[in-house]
Amino acid sequence: MNTLRRLFAMLLLVGAGATGGALHADERDHEPARKALQQGQVLPLRTVIDKVERDHQGQVLKVEFEHDDGRYLYEIRLLQSDGRVAKLKVDAVNGQVLKIKRKEP
Repeated sequence: MNTLRRLFAMLLLVGAGATGGALHADERDHEPARKALQQGQVLPLRTVIDKVERDHQGQVLKVEFEHDDGRYLYEIRLLQSDGRVAKLKVDAVNGQVLKIKRKEP
């Protein structure tokens, strides 16, 4: 059930991304993510997803919003066109991919 709730939240927030919503890993992260977005500290999720899907040839499966060591990050799991799943750490401030880890199909 927890997975369904997260999927529902993800769908709602991805849809909100175009208007400034942010996706989060945990319900406790919602408020900090919303505040960071409203204060212009992070890019909208929709902007980051569009760039990641275009640049890394895939479809986003899961997104988590994190604040780690003073840095805002989007952790994105991407199903790439070759069937591999990639886990990307993306700087939420500028959209730069900081790290990529790939899993074989």
